[in-house]
Order: sequence, then C-alpha cells, then structure tokens
Amino acid sequence: MKLAFITGATKGIGRSTAITFAKAGWDLTLLSRDLEMMETLRDELSNTKSVINLVKCDLSDSNQIENSVKESITKYGCPSVLINNAGSAFNKNLVDTPLKKWEEIIQINITSIFQICSLIVPKMRKNGGLIINVSSHAAYNAFPQWGAYCVSKSALSMFTKCLREEERPNSIRACTI
Repeated sequence: MKLAFITGATKGIGRSTAITFAKAGWDLTLLSRDLEMMETLRDELSNTKSVINLVKCDLSDSNQIENSVKESITKYGCPSVLINNAGSAFNKNLVDTPLKKWEEIIQINITSIFQICSLIVPKMRKNGGLIINVSSHAAYNAFPQWGAYCVSKSALSMFTKCLREEERPNSIRACTI
C-alpha cells in the first residue's frame, strides 16, 4: 500500500503535494483544521484512482493531535511517507512576541511534528518509510520580526537530523525541505 500522510494539506505546498501524490497513484491521509477545504480538494482529486482520507485536526491542540493521528492509523493504516507541512508564522520582534503566540508557533511548527512522529514512527519501523519536514530558509537565517518562526524552523532542522540518525537502522529516512 502506498499511503502518504500530509499535514497542512489544503493550501500552498501541502495542497500541491497532495495533488502530485494523488496523480502518481498514492492513497492519501490529509490532515487540516479546515474540513471544508479538504473536502473540496478530495472532490478535485476524484478523477484519480487514489483513496483520499480526511482528518480534521487543529495542530495547536495536542489532545486533538493524539486522538486524530491514532484514529487515522487505526482506520487507514500507517503511511510509508509522512509529510509534515503545516506551519504558523508571526510577525513581531522576539521579545515583543506575546507568550501565547510564541507557544502557539512552537506548538504548531515543532511540537506537533514531534507528536505526530512519536505516534507514526513506531508503526513505520515495521516497513521503513520517509519523513519530509517542510522547513524554510528561516531555519538558517535570522530575519527581524520573524524570530519565533526562525527559532521554530531551526529547531525543526535539528529535530529532523536527530530523527534521521536514530531511525536509520529502521530503514526510515528523514529530511527537511
């Protein structure tokens, strides 16, 4: 079974990735907080032979992540490709960023990925797989008023490197793009 799990699948890179995978014959589990947009995308992909599974989940809510990802694995199976694409940004000087906004960005851009990987990777070890974490040049470059975003993407880069080294013996590859 060729199954790809894609977060942030309704817009931009996530949407384009879903379309590309569906056209290549992959089954998809799409995760987004916007069910209506996922349904629209599924309708657009109805001319492919792909099975499109929809999972509504707000990645700022760790309880939703745990419940949604566990349920999707039970219902649809473990993906062989995991694409963590969802992200959040905020525009303000680092020390002027409200704590609540800081926590939200860190939750969505790194902690949710840790949670998703913690739930999927143990199942993925059976057959191996690929994890693609969508990052940004902000992981390596400091941009004024984008501090929280830069910090979160830099953390994602190191998370991915560590995950790659730890899971290499299990035939799981991990990279950031």
